[in-house]
Amino acid sequence: MDNPNDVKELIPEFFYFPEFLENQNGFNLGQLQMSKEVVNDVVLPKWAHSPEDFIYKHRKALESEYVSAHLHEWIDLIFGYKQRGPAAVEALNVFYYCTYEGAVDLDALTDEKERKALEGMINNFGQTPCQLLKEPHPQRLSAEEVVQRLTKSDTSTLNLFQHLTELKSFFIEGISDGVPIVKAVVPRNQSRSFISQGSPEILVTTSLNCVIGTHGWLPYDKNISNYFTFIKDTTVTNPKTQRRMSGPFAPGLEITSKLFAVSHDAKLLFSGGHWDNSIQVTSLTKGKLMGQHIRHMDIVTCLAIDHCGINLISGSRDTTCMIWQIVQQGGVPVGLATKPLQILYGHTDEVSSVGISTELDMAVSGSRDGTVIVHTIRKGQYVRTLRPPCESSLLLTVPNLALSWEGHIVVHTSVEGKTSLKDKNALHLYSVNGKYLGSETLKEEVSDMCVTGEYIVMGSLQGFLSIRDLYSLSLSISPLAMRLPIHCISVTKEYSHILVGLEDGKLIIVGVGKPAEMRSGQLSRKLWGSSKRLSQISSGETEYNTQDSK
Repeated sequence: MDNPNDVKELIPEFFYFPEFLENQNGFNLGQLQMSKEVVNDVVLPKWAHSPEDFIYKHRKALESEYVSAHLHEWIDLIFGYKQRGPAAVEALNVFYYCTYEGAVDLDALTDEKERKALEGMINNFGQTPCQLLKEPHPQRLSAEEVVQRLTKSDTSTLNLFQHLTELKSFFIEGISDGVPIVKAVVPRNQSRSFISQGSPEILVTTSLNCVIGTHGWLPYDKNISNYFTFIKDTTVTNPKTQRRMSGPFAPGLEITSKLFAVSHDAKLLFSGGHWDNSIQVTSLTKGKLMGQHIRHMDIVTCLAIDHCGINLISGSRDTTCMIWQIVQQGGVPVGLATKPLQILYGHTDEVSSVGISTELDMAVSGSRDGTVIVHTIRKGQYVRTLRPPCESSLLLTVPNLALSWEGHIVVHTSVEGKTSLKDKNALHLYSVNGKYLGSETLKEEVSDMCVTGEYIVMGSLQGFLSIRDLYSLSLSISPLAMRLPIHCISVTKEYSHILVGLEDGKLIIVGVGKPAEMRSGQLSRKLWGSSKRLSQISSGETEYNTQDSK
């Protein structure tokens, strides 16, 4: 405010990159002139207990309601009407005249020294951005105003992570009676024409007996008390019309959700665990085998697909991982490339879990050898090995892992051979650059896990659905007791619902329920060109009691 020559800005690293605050390379940065104190890591304010905490809180501040409420004022100063003229003078927003666009015509200068001096000044001190607006910029809507608008909309979904205290569970029977559901997911990029807007998307289920279901799914409708519509695929219960994956699974292999991945357009199912060491590609619409890829030397134990739908990663008992390119024709996935893009080595035992982020060029694998290894995708280069802490001398395994948008690696470890659940399972958090950030002991055995935004969603064999904060690993709400072992979990793309597959074949749908006074009976809706009368969910509007059965 006092020195016009001292202009500073907060570079993007202040909001995402904690490593820049640390002198990790141990460079000699000299001493302070007065105190002779050695200059090393950046001294953080008292409210931050680590560089990671500083960046987390700094970004929270950037995304806060206060900043949102004043964002238009910043736009006015930088791009708007307060950039120039009397309004700029009044706002103390005046800079050296050479920094303004059009203030100096360098081509018209004949004096070479003067031109070089001005060029040097511009290069060193920068330029004021173009003035885009001559009128005050409107203020941004507050979060409360946005919620009010969404509530009035007929098609907007509620983010369940913003309403964690209002979660309700509803169960759907008849998909896989008595047979565990091992995969339930709503693929994220289903192509829908303008005409079919409002028609159901596809919810894919896979059962332990290899039966595939493609059900109708609408995540939100104001007319329905449960905030969703589920239309059951009738082929799953009819032996004549059932679609199944071909070929048996390997004998003795535990069939889990990690053996399956669905293409983002809901057309293809990728599966591992087959007796011939193959990755199979099955058409979800026809239920027919589209491709069989045998490159691993032993059983494929886990699969994962990236957020973009470009690459698939497989892990195997042969201790290797392979990255496969998903072949596209006209932007539609049609199968896997004949050869893997990369073969990744480094583990000494069976690979038990994998994760992949094409955007961050990260392939992550966990193994029964107790390690997590990070490779690059493009070049297949080894980056680092993570060894989650464990006080037990027994074998530590990595049954599950997950990647966040920013590259946080969440690792679930289990101590093999330990009979009691006490200290058997733990959750560990690492940064994108492999820095260990913390651990949390678990009281249950995790069967499936995913990271969504700033939350970790986990299901356990003890029947608990848990939602934890990504950064602290602590529980965000009390676990929901499903009363039966959970075999799979997934979060829908709008963050509106959590899909939970149980051991008895029930599909539990967890979302934000509506108040009882807003409930309506049945609805008549145009579906796939024919008018059908549907109950609120196909198996009845039955709320699932998520309390422990005494």
